[in-house]
Amino acid sequence: MKIFVCAAYCTLLAHPCFSQAKPTAKTATGASDAADRLGMTCAQILQMSSTAWVAHFAENDASAEGTLRAIAAYGKCYDARTNRLAATLGKARKGPLMGARGNFGDFEKALNDFAATALAATVPPASEQKKAYAALYEKQFRDEFYESHAQKTAKPAAPATGKTAAPADSPYKAGAPAQSNSATEISELTKAKNRFGELLGLLPEEKRHELHKAFGRIFSGPPVSDATKIAVYRYAIFLLEPDTEKPFSPPPF
Repeated sequence: MKIFVCAAYCTLLAHPCFSQAKPTAKTATGASDAADRLGMTCAQILQMSSTAWVAHFAENDASAEGTLRAIAAYGKCYDARTNRLAATLGKARKGPLMGARGNFGDFEKALNDFAATALAATVPPASEQKKAYAALYEKQFRDEFYESHAQKTAKPAAPATGKTAAPADSPYKAGAPAQSNSATEISELTKAKNRFGELLGLLPEEKRHELHKAFGRIFSGPPVSDATKIAVYRYAIFLLEPDTEKPFSPPPF
């Protein structure tokens, strides 16, 4: 009888004992994330550019593995900020509608498919560090997707004169000619297109056609702004550029 009671008692204890293993794993993960932030908060890290953060991390660990950890830490902080924005918009019922989210999902999938194809097409094959940076820089598009919706739903502050204030991105600013921003974007887009074409031209014909087709699928959905087009072309250039060359444009963040 005593043996039966003891066995039953141990069985009752088994469930809570096993359930305690999960918090331990979470704690270990959280401790690892904190260690990779070098005692800094995500807000402090994101005040730095990704390049500056990796350089700062290298003061503690300059190894190849350390660089990957630094990139991953920055990416987690960046994702957390975007997730908070998305949650805030959703809670206020000001977030993107289902159709917009679906369109962006298709855009993002096409972008990721192109990235995978581009990284595989480079000679020599992309390093783990290049792949990590590619994954980090791709996060800009999701962040911009929610930022654009936040700006659309934000109420503009009424000017003291009672006149309607121009949008923050309006080309009609004091001392600036009309359409100056659009002219600049067109010029930058042309430069990016030319550079992208140069890099494609260096690839074997089969890979060049494969990449061109994959790239075209990125823009197969609803029209996007020139600013987004520039960002996509710059991202594509980053994927194809040899690490030995001077980057066409600085990191987006």
